[in-house]
Amino acid sequence: MSKQTYKVGFFFRRQFTMAAAEAPADIKNLFKRYSDDSGVMSVQNLHRFLIEIQKEKNASLDNAEAIINNHGGDSKQKGLQLDGFFNCLFSDVNPPLDPKLGIHHDMNAPLSHYYIYTGHNSYLTGNQLSSDCSDIPIIQALQRSVRVIELDIWPNSDKDDIEVLHGRTLTAPVALIKCLRSIKEHAFSASEYPVVITLEDHLTPDLQEKVAEMITQTFGDMLFSPSESLKELPSPESLRKRVMISTKPPKEYLQSKEVKGKR
Repeated sequence: MSKQTYKVGFFFRRQFTMAAAEAPADIKNLFKRYSDDSGVMSVQNLHRFLIEIQKEKNASLDNAEAIINNHGGDSKQKGLQLDGFFNCLFSDVNPPLDPKLGIHHDMNAPLSHYYIYTGHNSYLTGNQLSSDCSDIPIIQALQRSVRVIELDIWPNSDKDDIEVLHGRTLTAPVALIKCLRSIKEHAFSASEYPVVITLEDHLTPDLQEKVAEMITQTFGDMLFSPSESLKELPSPESLRKRVMISTKPPKEYLQSKEVKGKR
């Protein structure tokens, strides 16, 4: 979870590449607001952005210049173009929060207003084709303050239990229950802000019920379960030490539904 960017954030969006063309409208509008007619954000304007938008009241011109230098700022005009600005939001401006250093940001806005430190294939010990799946990389990620853990869930060979693995590859599976228990034990070792478990679901309905039971029994009162449809998400502050689940219908289910619809 990283510092607030005041309506310039994502929730449950997996961002692997950060090309300028993919920058959301909010980012582009902010860049336009703080850049000149040639499409360059100067040291002075980046400094203003840090103070006015990021609320970094102690930010200096030297801080702004260092950010520009880190992201390939235009050497002649000494500033950032859109792609450099977009990239710096994920590193220099919004690094993962370290509770040990103290939290001085406003953490009471809806969760969707924040960048979230997100893992991908969090269970893999190595490459995506032949490595082992394990709870150890998950534990290590949580200890680094990662707040979103991704689990790909599949039926085991007997179709009576659930495993975590990178599907249709040679990766060796790990039991889902082992991963869930490790998440519970280590979820808040580095940060008390909420942990989101994203499930890439490839299960039959009966195994989905089994997963729901596993999750409920494992996390108990730690599990965030809204009593009604939410118009906006709760704040990180109100979700301290809570676990949230993000999932969607299996691709296999959606594909079979699409085929039926064409008949």
